[in-house]
Amino acid sequence: MPIGRSAGSAPVPGQFTLVLHSHLPWLAHHGRWPVGEEWLYQSWAATYIPLARVLGRLAAEGRSHLLSFGVTPVLAAQLDDPHSLAGMHHWLGNWQLRADEAAAAGRIALGRYEHEQAAAALADFETRWRHGGSPVWRALLAAGTIELLGGPLAHPFQPLLDPRLRAFELTEGLADAHHRWGHTPAGIWAPECGFTPGMEAGYAAAGVTHFMVDGPALRGDTTLGRPVWDSEVVAFGRDLQVSYRVWSPKSGYPGHAAYRDFHHYDHGTGLKPARVTGKQIAGPDKAPYDPELAAAAVRRDVDDFVATVRRRLLAESERLGRPALVVAAFDTELFGHWWHEGPQWLEQVLRALPEAGVTVGTLADARANGYVGEPVPLADSSWGSGKDWRVWAGDQVRDLVDLNADIVRLALDTLDKSAAETGRAGLRDRVADQLLREAILTVSSDWAFMVSKDSAAGYARDRAHQHAHAVRELAAALAAGHPARARDLAAGWAAADGLFPALDARRLPGGPTRVTAREQVASVGTEGPA
Repeated sequence: MPIGRSAGSAPVPGQFTLVLHSHLPWLAHHGRWPVGEEWLYQSWAATYIPLARVLGRLAAEGRSHLLSFGVTPVLAAQLDDPHSLAGMHHWLGNWQLRADEAAAAGRIALGRYEHEQAAAALADFETRWRHGGSPVWRALLAAGTIELLGGPLAHPFQPLLDPRLRAFELTEGLADAHHRWGHTPAGIWAPECGFTPGMEAGYAAAGVTHFMVDGPALRGDTTLGRPVWDSEVVAFGRDLQVSYRVWSPKSGYPGHAAYRDFHHYDHGTGLKPARVTGKQIAGPDKAPYDPELAAAAVRRDVDDFVATVRRRLLAESERLGRPALVVAAFDTELFGHWWHEGPQWLEQVLRALPEAGVTVGTLADARANGYVGEPVPLADSSWGSGKDWRVWAGDQVRDLVDLNADIVRLALDTLDKSAAETGRAGLRDRVADQLLREAILTVSSDWAFMVSKDSAAGYARDRAHQHAHAVRELAAALAAGHPARARDLAAGWAAADGLFPALDARRLPGGPTRVTAREQVASVGTEGPA
């Protein structure tokens, strides 16, 4: 149960819940710099390692039910992948060398600071992460430190996805979580908070009891979870008033002048030497980073956030006439990767909130403790620009929308035809598995997001078309009656895209030899580790 200690301040009614969404697309074997594996390794070093360290310290103090922590299956796969683990170890060693190069070049303070950061991360990695991320998250789950949230396999924008593939990705994603953590999540972070009516039925069938939406999807009334339509599945909404205090499209703590500047690099070493200084100041003119100055800003922003949460809980509880819920939700990568001081801020906030009389708990706690209101007729929504679907379905990405529809149709038709012809319900088909795997990677929501936001748009389009090409190539070989050729192609594509080895195309719902989604949920844990 959530615990709110009130040694420093009078208790306030209600509960505060922090939700973090950890996600990166499949990057292993798909380029290194400027976009590719470097993105994974930077996020791992700056966010996942220090965040696990923070949570481990808090767990050692007996603190529990601190936050709801989402890890998407595609990210979990990379954090467990042998290729990624070897690459990460090399990257951490290289980080330490780059710090030493900075010191040797006369940037003593920068080199010393970065060397300390790299050495700590390397020591953590070699002792706690050597067998991948799953043991790290599993330990925190077992200690009751966090609620782990799952999700669909490769982060599709679900409202636009064929219902059969949507059901498959969700049930397989939950099964993958069970394989890695020994636990099937009851809560999920819906990718991009995307929703369309009817999805609640799919959630219920898969055993999902609660999921995240953005605040405007609940018309801004996020102070209670809301059952969706006539289901018992509860939607929890992000409180924008509180969440935007940390991070918003225009403002937030990370833009403070004392914090380390994300965008400015020392091109000789790849290190980040400057503080924000001022938003209108060019990179070369920014002041050097000062950790002590940044630490003072962290303390100030912790105090501001705690006061904001207290005010919000008091005001909303009074308005409702009952204890209210406040949910602040963010991409995990904000804390460390984007905002260098983010892990420090999180640790201090998670200590300060209970001392300020605020009860901290997870989404599961909120549901169990009755922070649930009346049903809501939830409409089409997302947490993207405009809170609609434009980021993933707008004119700017019309080509990707059409590509996704074509590839999904081709994949499903090919799989259905192959199953009908062979009738081998008892035999696994690695070609079918790889074809489905490539289709799932094609429809990742990340590619449309990156194009719409003009963030490595070329890389995103290349990735979508590369996976689409794999589907077409495999389907063509099968259609031409060349099974040996198809097997060779599948093995080649699997060398780069062999994630989710437990994925089995026979479980795709709706075909003549398919296992249903409900049966897949019931069979969770019957296969070996993914």
